[in-house]
Amino acid sequence: MMSEYEIKKQICEIGKRIYNRGMVAANDGNISVKISDNEFLCTPTGVSKGFMTPEYICKVDKEGNVLQANGNFKPSSEIKMHMRVYRERPDVKSVVHAHPIYATSFAIAGIPLTQPIMPEAVIALGCVPIAEYGTPSTNEIPDAVEKYLQHFDAVLLANHGALSYSDSLLSAYHKMESLEFYAELLFKAKQLGGPKELTDDQVQRLYEIRRQFGMTGKHPADLCPNNKDGKSSCHNCGGSCGKGSSCSCDDNDLVAEITKQVMKQLGK
Repeated sequence: MMSEYEIKKQICEIGKRIYNRGMVAANDGNISVKISDNEFLCTPTGVSKGFMTPEYICKVDKEGNVLQANGNFKPSSEIKMHMRVYRERPDVKSVVHAHPIYATSFAIAGIPLTQPIMPEAVIALGCVPIAEYGTPSTNEIPDAVEKYLQHFDAVLLANHGALSYSDSLLSAYHKMESLEFYAELLFKAKQLGGPKELTDDQVQRLYEIRRQFGMTGKHPADLCPNNKDGKSSCHNCGGSCGKGSSCSCDDNDLVAEITKQVMKQLGK
């Protein structure tokens, strides 16, 4: 079992990776780790994630109140969002929030990452919806994110960034990395005329592989209400299953929805 100091060192290492990969700028982003039912380590506000040392890391309780902080360091202003994830997902041990370029671009454009374009993304992430916009550091973002927590392990934040969470810090970071790679591939494929998506049968086979691996977390392979009802998986419903939708999304519905979104983006 890792000591608190070792966990703080790992948080700093992950912060450096996020910074070096261009997933945050300046003092953006935040990381937290659950160490007990009422103790959480988190990055401080107003500090670059690429230049932290263990002494920077703060400790808070489940309400976000400071238990320990050195000098003038204060917990991340987004700690409310982290605490909401931990409250709603007891299986989660770490939360990572960043502003990766491609994923955040999709969040700003209002386009969820739902297209099944590569096996790794289908197995690791499923699909990634967009939580409605909320004012940073308020309860608006936690409230917006909450409705997606039981169905997904990563969420785009409208006009803001991305959020990933898992049963370890390394896994939560890997989900953020996978999310950004997925978004970049999708963006570039669109420049080449549009991606060739995996078929529903291919997606279902990948879901079965995930189940065989016994992978943890929430995922359409196990939880998508549409998939359980024998309807199209959430890869084809724009992430609406996370909102409790009963969308059947046959081909005509899908074409109509895509047309509506395209026309909306064209301002028509």
